[in-house]
Amino acid sequence: MGGGEVVRTKTLTTPHDLSQCLFDGLRKASEAVYGREDLEALLLSTAAIRYSTTQGTNALVERKGPRLGLVVGGTLSVEQVRAADGAAALFDSVLGDRAVALPSGLQDDALDDEAVRQVGELAAAGANRLVVAIGGPRRAALEQQIKRKLLRTFPPHLLGALPILYAHEVADDADDARRTWTALLNAFLHPAMERFLYSAEQKLREARAQSPLLVFRNDGLAGRVAKTIALKTYSSGPRGGMEGTRVLAAHYGFGHLLSMDIGGTTTDIGLVDADGVRADRRGRVEGVATAFPLCDVVSAGVGGSSILRADGAAIRVGPDSVGSAPGPACFGLGGTLATITDAFLLSGLLDPDSFFGGKLRLDQERARQAVHTHIADPLRMGGQEAIAAMEAAWVAKVADSLKAYAEIRPDTTLAAFGGAGALVACRVAEAIGVRQVLIPGLAAVFSAYGIGFSDVGHTVSAPLAQASDAALQEAATVLRAQAERAMFGEDAAIDDCALRYTLEAVTADGEVQAHALPDGAARTLPRGLPVGAALSLSLTAVKPMDRPAMTGRFGGTSQPAVPGGSRRVAVGGRESELPLYRVEDQPKGVAVRAAGPAVLEEAFFTGRIDAGWTFEINASGDILLSRGTESVQ
Repeated sequence: MGGGEVVRTKTLTTPHDLSQCLFDGLRKASEAVYGREDLEALLLSTAAIRYSTTQGTNALVERKGPRLGLVVGGTLSVEQVRAADGAAALFDSVLGDRAVALPSGLQDDALDDEAVRQVGELAAAGANRLVVAIGGPRRAALEQQIKRKLLRTFPPHLLGALPILYAHEVADDADDARRTWTALLNAFLHPAMERFLYSAEQKLREARAQSPLLVFRNDGLAGRVAKTIALKTYSSGPRGGMEGTRVLAAHYGFGHLLSMDIGGTTTDIGLVDADGVRADRRGRVEGVATAFPLCDVVSAGVGGSSILRADGAAIRVGPDSVGSAPGPACFGLGGTLATITDAFLLSGLLDPDSFFGGKLRLDQERARQAVHTHIADPLRMGGQEAIAAMEAAWVAKVADSLKAYAEIRPDTTLAAFGGAGALVACRVAEAIGVRQVLIPGLAAVFSAYGIGFSDVGHTVSAPLAQASDAALQEAATVLRAQAERAMFGEDAAIDDCALRYTLEAVTADGEVQAHALPDGAARTLPRGLPVGAALSLSLTAVKPMDRPAMTGRFGGTSQPAVPGGSRRVAVGGRESELPLYRVEDQPKGVAVRAAGPAVLEEAFFTGRIDAGWTFEINASGDILLSRGTESVQ
């Protein structure tokens, strides 16, 4: 993005080596910018590279991570950690019996010696990464004491040294079990993120990149690899989509924008309303609460590559997926199972020659064989009947997931993006009772586009020793110094950063109150704080980054969209010749409009506009689908 111009490209994921698809994308981007592939020129002229990945998320979902071990002590027991809300199944899969407790009452050398013995036993049991968590008011001091002993006993320069993470170093949280889970999850995600991100950063340096690799995080900010906590990268890809959704909601004035980002394996669902992007103060990972705020994005197991199969007299959709390798049967890469992509190819909605910008030719015969083998024949259906049934089952799962996530209001607009988001967005909208759908012009790469609106920043926090203005000011001084060091590592002076102080009060029953302190200062406690609440102060320092300019509106003067032929498409088992509108062929800089039924196609997405719906492509390329002639905007 430069000078207001946006260039986009898309590549298939290479799960065996994610740096390959990263560089494939950069090479394709250089070709789009210069008219020829010139990676070096692109990197030399690039001011910032912001990146998000689901590498860590996938590692956790697939349980592909280190064999964790846990040492607890003080007032914290192994049973408390396992009994945390929603944690039992995750505990059993990532820890199992590799969790031990230090006997109560031990002090000084006796405590240190027992910690050494327990660590040795966990290592012998197969643990290759450890977390130490001590409960109670002396948690940090005791963890630091044990750390000193373990560093002397297992010095890190030895090849057999175990990586050990101490819970107080990851999060400051008075809830010992939640703090422990924050450390455990971070320890599990850390190796996969570290290997990939440092490898990608090194390859970028070797390719003469002039700017550091910035990792986009779940909090909506970005930072250098060395300044990033692994846990905060969890679901950062979907969070990029939500950042873009937030910007679109503000620009177009949508007060309740429900988003569905449909990729190959999942539909990531989020919401932007008057309070911004919906988030949890105690963000959950695999259902387990952590100490960090995390964007509330739900991933439903339904996408363009989800496996559809006969299940009795019904069709089951996902949650398992063929991904991009081998992919749907129609990709011709070895896949044989039926997916909705195969169904939409056979229905005529997808063009085998233009799919994925014409870079991936689809095989109709392979798709037909997969649909007949796994759907039509077991359910004793004809081909078109099976395709209609597959669409109905797929739409129902997407719609049910949306309705389970958020209340559908009269002013709700559905934002549809991702490679499969636009496919049958009209039908999904009708299924949930929504009359308006927004398809971003960069729908197929919208999560990546959304990251372009992020700034560089870091958040630090500290507890207040007591409920007083003096304690608040002391904490603010400490946090400002920490933030100054963090932003210095991002080549940003603290005086050039926007500072946001937030005071948090947690009552004995777990209720959380957050107070943004006025004028970005932290001098006086706000009134009305709960008596006896635990108080903590956080400071977010943000270095603003250049971002794309938002233009375009809906509902103004428009002209008829220009058709580019027609396409024979089966809808509900009946074939019709539908007009085809290619987004790239529409006149630039003006709004165009047309009514369904029709097919709307762009290089990397295709959408069916059903009867009763109209679409408007505005001057900036964003698309609004409306049911009937009235807009509910």
